[in-house]
Amino acid sequence: MARIGILSKRTTTFAGRMKDYFETKGHEVKIYTLNDLCINKDLLHEQDCFVLKSKKIIYLNAGFFIKANKIPIFPDPELTFKHKNRIQAHYLLKQAGLTSPDFFVGSKNALKNHISTMDLPLVSKSFMDSGSLDATFIKEGKDLNLLGEYVVYFERKIVGKHYIIYFIEDEISVSEKSPLSTEHAKMKEVIPTESMIKTVEKWRSTHDVPFGHLDVIEEDSTGNIVVVDPGNFPEFANWKKNNDPCPKVCDIILNRFGLI
Repeated sequence: MARIGILSKRTTTFAGRMKDYFETKGHEVKIYTLNDLCINKDLLHEQDCFVLKSKKIIYLNAGFFIKANKIPIFPDPELTFKHKNRIQAHYLLKQAGLTSPDFFVGSKNALKNHISTMDLPLVSKSFMDSGSLDATFIKEGKDLNLLGEYVVYFERKIVGKHYIIYFIEDEISVSEKSPLSTEHAKMKEVIPTESMIKTVEKWRSTHDVPFGHLDVIEEDSTGNIVVVDPGNFPEFANWKKNNDPCPKVCDIILNRFGLI
């Protein structure tokens, strides 16, 4: 039996299901939410290993602290941080030989002087977050004035069909989604194309990512797959396969901890 800590925003949803599964395997499990998490030396003695379920800064900081003190944690907080930082994520994709949108970062005034009409439209996104909750379309230069942040991050808008690709090892589930919709939006299942399968294979093999998701766009003008957002620990809310993804994900984690 091992003591397993889960760093998560919630005690329900996927984290709660993980807790239930680990407990059926005889392990003692505690979920650390904001109400429970205190990053100090006591944390190191409470658990034998940790699961980093959230990319929120406080959980990432806890992950760095745990890793620095040589307590097993999965996924790796350094890789998780790079998923959260959009520029770092861009270069993770580049390392895997994948295509991602051109991006711009700078103050609004600097960008006004460098963005031509040929670059529009753009998509404004939070610099340190994944997903599309704060994304905004910039259709013309004056739209920049609507943004509140001094330093902003933009991606070139890719015109095409949007998909979320879940993967757990070599198993893939693909759903078509609306632009800028969250993982929890209603989606329809589609059959993965050869290009989608190869995209996942490159991503997994380059970064040793056994499960996760990729938000991609199949570009209308070229047919190429463009990856706009990688994620290493989704909720699998639109997993369309008949099997439950939670046990397989949990078994992968237990195997990484040497508990299987």
